[in-house]
Amino acid sequence: MKKYWPPVMMLAIFESVAVTLWLTKDNLFYLFNFSYIGLSVSTGVFLFIRKYKHARRIVQLLVGLYMLIYLGLICNENMQIEGFWYYLFTGVFEAATIHYAVAKIFGPLIFGRGWCGYACWTAMVLDFLPYKVPGGPRKKIGWVRYITFLVSLIFVAALFLAKVGNIEQIMFRAFIAGNLIYYAAGIILACAFKDNRAFCKYICPITVFLKPMSYFSLLRIKCDKDKCVSCGKCKRVCPMEVDVTENSRKRQNGTECILCMECVRNCPKDAL
Repeated sequence: MKKYWPPVMMLAIFESVAVTLWLTKDNLFYLFNFSYIGLSVSTGVFLFIRKYKHARRIVQLLVGLYMLIYLGLICNENMQIEGFWYYLFTGVFEAATIHYAVAKIFGPLIFGRGWCGYACWTAMVLDFLPYKVPGGPRKKIGWVRYITFLVSLIFVAALFLAKVGNIEQIMFRAFIAGNLIYYAAGIILACAFKDNRAFCKYICPITVFLKPMSYFSLLRIKCDKDKCVSCGKCKRVCPMEVDVTENSRKRQNGTECILCMECVRNCPKDAL
């Protein structure tokens, strides 16, 4: 039964957040929200342990569609980074602010960039494309993410400085437009670079938060050097081109591991 401790631990973490926010904010929604996400993620981890091939994809759809359809389109919440800036400027610790704090700022200290692998609604769509493994070497254009990060910040700041009316409606429209732009850019980049995760590597502004925090992540893929035969298969199947055979936190692309477990699944010696 020891092998089942990861899903139990994951559920316990999310339930702790759910109960804490429910009691401190006096809002039952937070109990439902984080319990649902925690149960979805834990189910996926459990299915992976049971060697179910599509475990991660199930979690992506459960969480991604919930965030995109229910929270975004039905509840009219901008769950993109613009929504985070909006609530931050208004001084309200709600919705997108809590989401970012848990999933993308402090959460990565525990589960790294697991959000990107299991919950991102942008990657949820891009992972349906056929380029599962990068078709060429990584491009040196990662600096573009900082531009999109600043553009999102400047856009929301300008709305507040200009004292624009109906800002909540504008934020909802920005959520829809932003998603369409992200999907279009992601598909174009994937086809151009033969890489489903090109958007995540070069464009996504959220990685500005995720990368530095993921460096200290508690949950990491580690290699048993005694079992490893240096066949290189783990590197070939990794969508983020992480060198998982190196256990140092300074390993190549180490802060970009999305815990997709493709390396673990494909290791012929169970060294990971």
